[in-house]
Amino acid sequence: MTESNKSEREKMLAGELYLADDPDLYAEAIRARQLLRQYREAVEDNWDIREAILRNLFASTGVRPRIIPPFHCDYGSNIVVGDRFYMNYGGVILDCNRVEIGDDVLCAPYVQIYAAHHPTDPAVRLTGAELASPIRIGNNVWIGGGAIICPGVTIGDNTTIGAGSVVVKDIPANVIAVGNPCRVVRSVTPPEG
Repeated sequence: MTESNKSEREKMLAGELYLADDPDLYAEAIRARQLLRQYREAVEDNWDIREAILRNLFASTGVRPRIIPPFHCDYGSNIVVGDRFYMNYGGVILDCNRVEIGDDVLCAPYVQIYAAHHPTDPAVRLTGAELASPIRIGNNVWIGGGAIICPGVTIGDNTTIGAGSVVVKDIPANVIAVGNPCRVVRSVTPPEG
């Protein structure tokens, strides 16, 4: 398929410049906002209803996903979460590209995961074209409050990202990483099993 024949969604998921105001993408964003409103308004202690809404919103969920509202995402359809995913208050996932989150991932309040980004060339940026790069977060990762995960980043299994960190490059497995920009400060012993 040539670039001119690609839909804006196909360009977005391929990491190419795309137009977010495309009618199909706009409709998908509206669908996500409607589901997020249902999620927010669901009875607080009825996790069965909330889980069903997340299963409808996300591309895939493992067992027992828990997200404490308010929560925001672009489309939801590009988010994959594993078993026992937990995100505390104020979470944001800009899923303009695939965001894959493993099993037993815990996110503190106000964690922001951004697959979306903009061109750095001002002339291109003025066209309204946007970019998106996939994010992968491994299993058993803890992300501290207010951390920002930037586009294109991979975080390895068993890693802790400190509160307020800005993750701009890949972080390996079995480490504690902190700061802006986020950097590894020490290794941890991976759990047995």
